[in-house]
Amino acid sequence: MDMNPMINAESSSSSSSSCELFKAQAQVWNCAFNYINSMSLKYSFSTRYPKKNKAHCIQRLMRILVHSGFFAQQNKIDKDESEVYYSLTPASRLLLKDEPLRAAPFMFLITHPIVTTPFNFLSSWFKNDDPSTLTVFESTHGKDIWGSLAQEAKFKNVFYDAMMADSQFISSVLIKDCKEVFKGLKCLVDLGGGTGTMAKAIAEAFPEMECIVFYLPHVVDNNLQQQQGTNKNLEFLGGDMFEAIPPADAVLLKWVLHNWGDEESVQILKKCKEAIAGSKDKGGKVIVIDMVIEDQSIDKDSTETQLCCEMLMMSLFSVAKEQSIKEWKKLFLEAGFSHYNINSTLGLRSLIEL
Repeated sequence: MDMNPMINAESSSSSSSSCELFKAQAQVWNCAFNYINSMSLKYSFSTRYPKKNKAHCIQRLMRILVHSGFFAQQNKIDKDESEVYYSLTPASRLLLKDEPLRAAPFMFLITHPIVTTPFNFLSSWFKNDDPSTLTVFESTHGKDIWGSLAQEAKFKNVFYDAMMADSQFISSVLIKDCKEVFKGLKCLVDLGGGTGTMAKAIAEAFPEMECIVFYLPHVVDNNLQQQQGTNKNLEFLGGDMFEAIPPADAVLLKWVLHNWGDEESVQILKKCKEAIAGSKDKGGKVIVIDMVIEDQSIDKDSTETQLCCEMLMMSLFSVAKEQSIKEWKKLFLEAGFSHYNINSTLGLRSLIEL
């Protein structure tokens, strides 16, 4: 039986208590206001000093940042006056320019107008007749993410700085807390390793292991060769991962598979399996660093962040997505892997060994 949804909504609201209604309203408002949180944080770490006539607004800015946990507030009371002091928290320390493990570049990328603008057109995208292969991003900007990177130099710098900073962050934790992952390996291929940030860190930590950055030929150019520096166990190779991957004891895929659909992901994993075929008796493996959504073991805030990332992938790529444990298992089995281990030791992402 069809019913007017407005009547349903009204009858549902009328049966709720005032307390429930105000709580529901607060939830709606909180979601609507959430962008102010991120934009306030972005400002606080991108501009050091406000103009004099705007200085009186700083306290209002700090209130929300204290509430969000990015600053701690202390009140110092003297005889004549009371002064307010703010100190950094573990989260805000990651946003400092001189912090070795930087999180600010990723924040600047996610809040960049080129990334956020498409979400203003999400409603019209869902309702238009454009093919599903045309993403929200393409529908908004008239080009895909790679086209924007090619034509917008400043945005390109923001993008690659974010990717580099994230690789530095992950590699530091991986090398410190997950050394056993690399135990016994003589050769590792960092598939889609970009500028080699991840591979360089691993090469320095394990000088006895040969590390190969395998990426598109036009990316692996003279500039990357120069970045090889003094790491004699680091090499850059250009090629197509859908055709062949250099033989190795291990293939590393950090945040690579979520850029592709299921069919392409299976193809990539099959090529990885071929690459480690000669090292099967030596503990050959594929190391995947990616998100596992709908994981009941993580907290609500982390789950929300993962689901926001899932929406971002939908905006940027037509077939890309984050995977659940069930979906990962399906991909691994289709690619010919019978054994895998998922370890949620990397925060929002998991360390998966095949």
